[in-house]
Amino acid sequence: MIEATSQTKTVARPASARERTSLGGLALLANAVLMYAFLYVPIAILVIFSFTSDQFGVRWTGFTLDWYARLFANQRLMGAALNTLYVAVISTVASTIIGTLTALAMERYRFRGRAGMDALLYLPIVIPEIVMAVALLAFSAFAFDLLQSITGEPIRRNLTTVIIAHIAFSISFVVVVVRTSLKNFDRRLEEAAADLGANGWQTFWRITFPLILPGIIGGALLAFTLSLDDFIISLFLSGPGTSLLPVEVYNKVRRAVTPEINAISTLMLLLSMALVGLSQLVQRRR
Repeated sequence: MIEATSQTKTVARPASARERTSLGGLALLANAVLMYAFLYVPIAILVIFSFTSDQFGVRWTGFTLDWYARLFANQRLMGAALNTLYVAVISTVASTIIGTLTALAMERYRFRGRAGMDALLYLPIVIPEIVMAVALLAFSAFAFDLLQSITGEPIRRNLTTVIIAHIAFSISFVVVVVRTSLKNFDRRLEEAAADLGANGWQTFWRITFPLILPGIIGGALLAFTLSLDDFIISLFLSGPGTSLLPVEVYNKVRRAVTPEINAISTLMLLLSMALVGLSQLVQRRR
């Protein structure tokens, strides 16, 4: 009887362990489903309602492409979208170049003031965006007054000031991403290239750059996305007559939400997905 009881307990223990494992797996699955639903269901609703014939875009009354036609006919919105893309592209290219060079300098060299510079690079990431916007606005006002006193010509805020501001806060994000790719970099590959007769420029383009390219692309995509959807800094730094898409969308939403807003949001979503797909394709080929 004692042996039978012990055998029963031995058989029962694995069964209870399997039950706990299955319950844990179901809990993880439910958590994943809820998380993805929370993230992507609103985006799916946005895309679907960009094709509704309802003039307010809040209920499904039929399929139509009229809102996309109206969007392309809306010169103000299209102009704001083109301005936003222009600012995002220029600021992304500039911040990626400066951020990559800064990351290489911070990881490869030891110099006086390196710890202070390292702390300063993280400031645009940790400080509130409203503080960054006010600081950039104050700096631009001081710089414009100084230039006006020198040249005698009044200078107003325009797309150039927005580009400079976006470069200022995007550099830190690029530096952080590129430095991550440099952490596990094998310097022996560069030494081997130098032993084979490659100079510093050839070593960088043939060894260093291809290996850190995924980090550079990741930093560039992050900078592009941040510039594309930035609202506070764009609102503060854009001058009269300068229209940017986040500001225009905010002005329209304050009055009423129309399917035009859903349509332009859908197009920007497709653009972001296309950029991510292109970056994955480039990295896979390399």
